[in-house]
Formats: sequence, C-alpha cells, structure tokens
Amino acid sequence: MTGKVYLVGSGPGGTGLLTQRAADLIASADVIFYDQLPGEEILSALPEKAEKIDCGKYGSHHTLEQREIENMMVDRAKQGRVVVRLKGGDPFLFGRGGEELETVRAAGIPVEMVPGISSALAVPASVGIPVTHRKYASQVTILTGHEDPAKPAPALDWKLLAQSRGTIVILMGVANLPNIAKALLTNGKSPDTPVAIIERGLRRDRRVTTGPLAGIGDLATTAGIKPPAVIVIGDVVRLYNPAQPDLIPPGGDL
Repeated sequence: MTGKVYLVGSGPGGTGLLTQRAADLIASADVIFYDQLPGEEILSALPEKAEKIDCGKYGSHHTLEQREIENMMVDRAKQGRVVVRLKGGDPFLFGRGGEELETVRAAGIPVEMVPGISSALAVPASVGIPVTHRKYASQVTILTGHEDPAKPAPALDWKLLAQSRGTIVILMGVANLPNIAKALLTNGKSPDTPVAIIERGLRRDRRVTTGPLAGIGDLATTAGIKPPAVIVIGDVVRLYNPAQPDLIPPGGDL
C-alpha cells in the first residue's frame, strides 16, 4: 500500500499564519520532515505520535543532504504512511519544493501541494513595510541571496536590478549581503537607498535593523545579524516606524 506525500508551507512563523489545511495535515501525519524555519511555536506543537525527522540546514552543516531527504520521503510513503514535508514560508518560493515534487512524482507516489504565506510578503508587512505602494513602488522583485553554487554563471542581472525603481526582497541573503550591496552599488543603485533586515520572521524574538545600502553590510556585521532574515531594499522601507506597534504581532497571533 502506498501512502501520500504533502509538501506543506508553514508560513512566516507562528501558528496564527499557519493555514487550516496545513494544521490539519500536521495533526494527522505519520511522518514529519521539518527544518528550523517554521519556528519553535510550530515545531513544539508537532504531534507526539508522528515520526519527526530533522532536515535542518544550520549554516554550512546540513543535517541531511537534499537527496537523502527526498529518498527518505519516498521510502516512508512506500511503507503506506502519510508524509508531511514541512517547510518555512511557501514550498515553491526558494524552498526546493519543486525538486521534491519531481522526485515524489517520479516514484509514482501521490503528492499534494499546500501553499504557505510567503515570508517575502508577510515579514515586511508585519513591521509596517508594504512591498508595493502607489507612491514608492509599483513592482516587487523577490530574489534568493544564495544561488546554487553549481551554476556555471549567476542568473541574477544586477544591472537590471540596480536600475529598477521597485522593491527588492531578498531571502537567504544574510551571509552574502556585503556582496549583494556591492553588486547593486557597482551597477548604479543609489548609496542612500534604504534597507531593512528583518530577522526571525514572525517569531517572538524578531528584530529589525535599518540603514542605507552603502553601509548595510558593515551594519549587519556590527549588529550580529543571523539568518533567517528577510532583506527589503527600496523606498518603501521609509514607511517603517519603530515607534509604532507591529502590524502583525510576533508569533502571528492575529
């Protein structure tokens, strides 16, 4: 008997922005493959009856390699078990959900996608930064700050990005932030362009650091900024007001 695999997005952190479909599947799962991105509030509530497998990538240390994760998911499903692959944000936005979908399909196993609220949109919104605004930005570009190192050449067009008048949102970019800032500045982006770095999404220990593009790399180093974090570059950052309450409270308890 073959089971089923669910690729589930947990949202930006906290149970308040976890979809009902995701919560139901987590509660009924036989096996849950998880990483650190869903946050402690969600991970601490995983059902005791489920087999829980940590797939976290902690800096340069990977608990399991991607191929191992995919093979284990297929193996558990072939045992007739309900498998939930729990991923932060949305599985298809830089979450390698597409690769896992391909592997599970190739093995002939039923699979269902459960979209999650992306941290690229929700995390800036949570602190009062809209990624688009009629006055400041009519477009938004979402980038990965950590491209596949096996690529023969970068896929990002830094000249085009530097010339854009819209908002740039970068996920997984903390370690590479000095290089990202340099690439934008070299290609003509104003050094005064405001930048916000929002650490730990909707977690209760969330922190926001702001500064100009020209100095953001040094500022991030001095502040000891650590992943996970969402980086927002553009004039919409001017709307951030640290004196006002969060628009979405930490923990996502709406």
